Amino acid sequence: MEYKLEVVFVPVTDVDRAKEFYVDKVGFHADFDQRPTESIRFIQCTPPGSACSIAFGEGLVDAVPGSIRALMLVVDDADAARADLASRGVDVSEVDEQQWGRFVYFSDPDGNTWNVQQPIRYES
Repeated sequence: MEYKLEVVFVPVTDVDRAKEFYVDKVGFHADFDQRPTESIRFIQCTPPGSACSIAFGEGLVDAVPGSIRALMLVVDDADAARADLASRGVDVSEVDEQQWGRFVYFSDPDGNTWNVQQPIRYES
């Protein structure tokens, strides 16, 4: 039996602002933006190269906007990721050097936080 994590729900207050942030600033692909009923709007966005997407909208989750902490994206080069995000207008941290990887951090407009990790690759 395989279990695949394919969608993570991110609670937001303003879905149009969130879509603009994740698509136009962060660079995620807009997969869906549908309103199946008057009370539900479903938006799904996928980071480039990822098998897992995020979703947000109206009538989907009861989590508090901004309550998601430390969603993690993995990259080959933290410096390049930082430069890309900054060039798109994302308020991104400087590179944080740790023993287990190099990180940059940012938050969406609601305060949901993201870690972007360049893992340390150990030779075996």
